[in-house]
Amino acid sequence: MRRRRLLSVLVVASAPLLGATARAQQDAGGFVRGLAQRAIDEVNAPGNTDEQRLGRFRTLFREGFDVPLIARFVLGRYWRVASEAQRDEYLRLFDELVVQTYARRFGEFPGARINVLTVSRPNEDGDQIVGVEGQLPGKAPVRMDVRVRPVDGALKIIDIAIEGVSMAITQRDEFAAVIQRGGGEVEALLVNLRQKVGAVR
Repeated sequence: MRRRRLLSVLVVASAPLLGATARAQQDAGGFVRGLAQRAIDEVNAPGNTDEQRLGRFRTLFREGFDVPLIARFVLGRYWRVASEAQRDEYLRLFDELVVQTYARRFGEFPGARINVLTVSRPNEDGDQIVGVEGQLPGKAPVRMDVRVRPVDGALKIIDIAIEGVSMAITQRDEFAAVIQRGGGEVEALLVNLRQKVGAVR
């Protein structure tokens, strides 16, 4: 009898926590699914000009991703040695490079589908991994793990791993290589980004 009472107390006490976890998992999965579908639908809306496609993707990117956090992570240890002016320019160029690159790529994905497969429980930082499958017509599905974090009361994406490879880490390695080839100077990366942003217009 005591065992049953203790079990019932534990169940009642844990119910709000379990409910909160279930809601968080549902919210994270729905957030990723909704953002991805909006990107597919809005960027590829019939009659979109290139400028409209860029604008719509830019809005979605800034709404759904923690851009400053990702940009700082990607710059890594060089963020600390960059001047204030270099940081400001880097953030602007990083944002523009991602928008220009992926707005164009999303324009090549008409008919794409995103299915949420799994949603992890929040870790100590509130991060959750949303496992999704991207399907393009006539192509094999691609597995992606989307890391989501609550930021100022809203969910934001902070990284995407495609087939187990983190995009943020890959980009950080690429940027570090550019800086190292430039003698360890952040300016070398800024020159590279200016050229890239101009080239993909």
